[in-house]
Amino acid sequence: MPATTTVQLVAAGIRADRARLSGIDLAVSAGSRWGIVGENGRGKTTLLRILAGTLAPDAGTVHLVGTLGVADQELTFQPGDTVGTFVEAALAESRAALAGLEEAAQSLAEASSGALVEAEGLYARALGVAERLDAWDADRRVDLALARLGAVDDRERPLATLSVGQRYRVRLACLLGAAHDFLLMDEPTNHLDADGLDFLTGRLRSHPGGVVLVSHDRALLSDVTTTILDLDPTMDGRPAVHGGGFAGYQSGRAAALARWEQTYDEQAAERARLADALSEAQNRLVTGWRPDKGVGRHKRATRASGLVRSVHRRSDELDRQAVTAPRPPARFRMPELPERPGVTLLAADRITVGQRLRQPVSVTLASGSRLVVTGSNGAGKSTLLAVLAGLLRPDSGTVSRAHGVRTGLLSQESPEPAARRATVTTFGLLAASDSGRPLSTGQRRRWDLASLLATEPHVLLLDEPTNHLSIALVDELTEALLHTPAAVVVATHDRQLRKDLGAWPELHLG
Repeated sequence: MPATTTVQLVAAGIRADRARLSGIDLAVSAGSRWGIVGENGRGKTTLLRILAGTLAPDAGTVHLVGTLGVADQELTFQPGDTVGTFVEAALAESRAALAGLEEAAQSLAEASSGALVEAEGLYARALGVAERLDAWDADRRVDLALARLGAVDDRERPLATLSVGQRYRVRLACLLGAAHDFLLMDEPTNHLDADGLDFLTGRLRSHPGGVVLVSHDRALLSDVTTTILDLDPTMDGRPAVHGGGFAGYQSGRAAALARWEQTYDEQAAERARLADALSEAQNRLVTGWRPDKGVGRHKRATRASGLVRSVHRRSDELDRQAVTAPRPPARFRMPELPERPGVTLLAADRITVGQRLRQPVSVTLASGSRLVVTGSNGAGKSTLLAVLAGLLRPDSGTVSRAHGVRTGLLSQESPEPAARRATVTTFGLLAASDSGRPLSTGQRRRWDLASLLATEPHVLLLDEPTNHLSIALVDELTEALLHTPAAVVVATHDRQLRKDLGAWPELHLG
């Protein structure tokens, strides 16, 4: 299924007011693989729908040459639809290509000598379409993808009888088997296990056409993308494009943020200096211009006019020296958490919790201890952390903790549906304006983390800490976890986080 060099997907000057998108330009060609990243609410999904043609931009154009396959986060189906419904919809072009080729072949066989040239041309074009789609192999490709993604392959199975994850895997398998020129995917790693992730990664890397991914999965972005479009704020207010794949994005964004912070600090410092100079001149005008007793009126008038001119000159300088650089976004700052050298902070001895944690587990934590907990869904990772946090009593085994030890747990999901009314605005996680108002999922996750750190725990228990957090914040949090003196236990499926914490001891729950 060789994608021709003529296929292209070009967006120019895209603006979408509802998502605060503006100035979006990108050109996707055969072999290029774009990643779109940014905080929650930056318009990533909106941009993908504009590229797919299902949503009209407020300004700008999208030009497509080639076929397009889309995996949106939303998946809809009709009553009575089956797995086969998804398969046939995905392979409709291949089916049509083969039908067209058969019809052209029949016409060629029956053509008179006078119509032979035209019939040959029709057949050549039909053959080209079928070859471009590799239409003869379409069903095999779908069957392979269904198997490798662990998806239901019974084409008579009603979609309504499948779980959400099963339906998504069926849809993804159909998309990968359809041989589209371009693939647009919104968080495609959702609902995939390790084998499915490996298969998806390999298929995207080998896809001859173009790929556009919206994802928070750093491992997928690192393994697949060649170019990153960053929708997070920049100093000039325009989206940033980084070459060199995910590594290029990380280094490029860090350098750009450092330049932004330096420019802002320098401009703010110069404006502060000018403001101080103006204040000093004004004070001298009020109190310092009066000469000593006995000095003549002419000298008093001369000194007063000079001070007035100085005040006006400094005031004009201050007006000209506006801070043109916007305030850069805050970076995450891990507080200095407490440590208790030489003390066993927490010890769990062969604990179990019914069917939720069947495997006896023992854990001993001191200041500086590190542990990664892995395992499939339902293996007991969250249960173990809840026991260590003292929120759940084990059915067997014991848990002991040193006197005065504070243990903090970051659960997978926020325990409250709305914003807390605490004033936790430190650590670079939230702004003061976020306090007391409803928060997005990502903001609530930041609030939970800030609230946890504010308690200054000796032991940090983090359950899927990368959920709902931006890529930039996850990188900053990971770096902080490597150096904090607190004991840290992380339960995660995140492939990149596991790589980043690869030197830590690992507890696998089977």
